[in-house]
Amino acid sequence: MGHKKLVRFEAIKSFSNVLEYPENMQGQWHQQFGNNNPITLELACGKGEYAVGLGRMHADRNFIGVDIKGNRIWRGAITALDEGLTNVAFLRTEIDKLSNYFAPGEVSEIWITFPDPQLRLSKAKKRLTHPKFLRLYQQFLKPDAVVNLKTDSPDLYTFTKTVINLFDLPLLKDFDDAYHQAGISEELQIKTYYESLDIANSKRIHYLQFQLNKELPVEKDEALKQLIHGFGTD
Repeated sequence: MGHKKLVRFEAIKSFSNVLEYPENMQGQWHQQFGNNNPITLELACGKGEYAVGLGRMHADRNFIGVDIKGNRIWRGAITALDEGLTNVAFLRTEIDKLSNYFAPGEVSEIWITFPDPQLRLSKAKKRLTHPKFLRLYQQFLKPDAVVNLKTDSPDLYTFTKTVINLFDLPLLKDFDDAYHQAGISEELQIKTYYESLDIANSKRIHYLQFQLNKELPVEKDEALKQLIHGFGTD
């Protein structure tokens, strides 16, 4: 590990807005923020551009960036501290362990911004919009909560739409080319470091917003596996 990474990993241990694998946090986030405002998560947050950007826009909401890589969290945490954004925090942990940190109904919204699309079919279950993860989110989301996906990967966009259709979930917004939509929201205009890299070389940004207000029968996962056969390579 490089020296800079080591320095940042050590630095975040003293940050008031960073929690690393905290214990007994379920139902206790109001103590971290000092209020009972709604909580939004940014998953695989990287440098936390969305957690910070949304925190600037909405003083009446709380935002938590979640990532396993502390050296990336460092950037967003520093920015939030420098700007006095007391409604922004960061949680260092694996995403598949999130139910250890949030109580049922404790989270109001999720943003998934430019995650690894896991293009190989053998890694489909690692996609953050796979039913495996959606069931995890349901353990701590409010019944009317929304999930936002912003990605430059046409494969992940199509895969997620397939999941939404298969499980008959309410699709609230569907932008195949978000920045060419008239009057897009201020939230959707936040740009992340990974967006600027244009890794997918797609020259367009896809956006989906949907609700997780229905059961997701496990037996449908096999049907999904068949449907996505052409969405990636092995």
